[in-house]
Amino acid sequence: MLWIAALTSNFGGLVQAVGAAWMMTTLSDSERMVALVQASITLPIVIFSMLAGVFADGFDRRRVMLTAQCFMFAVSVTLALLAYAGFVTPWLLLGFTFLIGCGTALHNPSWQATMGDIVPKSDLPSAVALNSMGFNLMRSVGPAIGGAIVALAGAAAAFAVNALSYIAIIAALFRWHPAAPQRNLPREPLGAAFKAGLRYVAMSPNLIRVIVRSFLFGLSAIALLALLPLVVRENLNGRALVYGVMLGCFGVGAVFGALANARLREQFENETIARGSFIGFGVSCLVLALSTNYAISGGALLLGGACWVVVLSMFNVTIQLSTPRWVVGRALALYQTGVFGGMAAGSWIAGVIAEHYGSDVALLVATAALVLGAAVGFALPVPAYGMLDLDPLNRFREPPLRLDLTQRSGPIMIMVDYVIDQANVPRFLSAMSERRRIRIRDGAQHWTLLRDLENPDVWTECYHVPTWVEYVRHNERRTQADQASYDRLVALHRGPERPRVHRMIERETVPSHDDTPLKPIGNEPPA
Repeated sequence: MLWIAALTSNFGGLVQAVGAAWMMTTLSDSERMVALVQASITLPIVIFSMLAGVFADGFDRRRVMLTAQCFMFAVSVTLALLAYAGFVTPWLLLGFTFLIGCGTALHNPSWQATMGDIVPKSDLPSAVALNSMGFNLMRSVGPAIGGAIVALAGAAAAFAVNALSYIAIIAALFRWHPAAPQRNLPREPLGAAFKAGLRYVAMSPNLIRVIVRSFLFGLSAIALLALLPLVVRENLNGRALVYGVMLGCFGVGAVFGALANARLREQFENETIARGSFIGFGVSCLVLALSTNYAISGGALLLGGACWVVVLSMFNVTIQLSTPRWVVGRALALYQTGVFGGMAAGSWIAGVIAEHYGSDVALLVATAALVLGAAVGFALPVPAYGMLDLDPLNRFREPPLRLDLTQRSGPIMIMVDYVIDQANVPRFLSAMSERRRIRIRDGAQHWTLLRDLENPDVWTECYHVPTWVEYVRHNERRTQADQASYDRLVALHRGPERPRVHRMIERETVPSHDDTPLKPIGNEPPA
């Protein structure tokens, strides 16, 4: 139900994109303004995706998506009415496409994260590919139909079609009632959740690699889509219908790419697929820059569409399978910030180059950038799927406390004592380095490693968390993969028992009274 509704919404969005791009060519002779239509849609995703990721992880994703879709419906209706009345100017058009981009930014992290809630992990790559296929099925027909609508009835009609298309997905979301996830802890404050997402990604090398590569792909590949209206007008002497057909070729290629996705994953490593997609899209840009033939240009766009969906769906799946569920919305949001940030910057750069030197030169520059992006893979390869088991460890049990703490009590200082033979110190430090990364990634602050001067075999790991509830949250974020680093430390520990953990509430000044009294025992009154 959701997939079919998304098809309808995607169709409307593609018709609207054709209308907006072609309307700009009639409102302005500036190549930069034409390219800014694409940038105005992608820029909000760069600005607001991380906030949308916080909403996706902390709130009901269904309600977040409903809010986004209703907002875009209202914006699209207003744009259609203004276009019919003839009040749309170049900057007003960019403003409305920017608002639609804001709705997309809010919707996307929740939509992408929802896939992992609906299907099992083993089916996630196919689900993401199916989602991409659905979008590109519409891309194969939507732009052509959009071009016909613009040619016959004008851009206002395209905007009206887009407004109507939101009704299907709004209705589907109203009918869908997923099981609410269990939350044992209160929702993270907005600022803390924002920082937690940034911190998790910053301390996760696999995620950083994917985000950097996606940024490079978006930066260079978007030139093809941003400049396609100019290429059609200048190189192919075509009008709106030809532009729609050419976008349709790109969509058909993307469908073939989605169909080939599973076989490519079976035969090649992720990095090989990524490099091949960069190079393939570069070939598409090169041919499009030089061609004046409809068939050759259409063939180049088929190749470009296939490479586009293969590499972006692979990046998406890699992010989802490299991130635990508690932070997947924020990780996907940062991934989208990377890829759409590249697209926004690339659209602007392509427009500037095209305005001064022509669209063919801009596409040749994009070709060189794509080849460079493929070469970056030797230094920052895309990781393989399923390298880590990121299911929750679920071993933490909140210890019985003698002090009467509330969830907001703090700050809390944690100290873990290890006894390590001198011969094992290098291995201990190696394991502790990984432990430090995990601790900080999951919310620890002011992490330090101490060594006893009088008893040098005694090492103490020390870190802080703001409150008791954040300490519990920190431990509940631990995954199955994280356990290996702790097992290495325990194996090196020489004490008669497991490493001793001290949990302390911290005070930088001496309070005038005991602000953390003892819990009563039996009928004993509170201390």
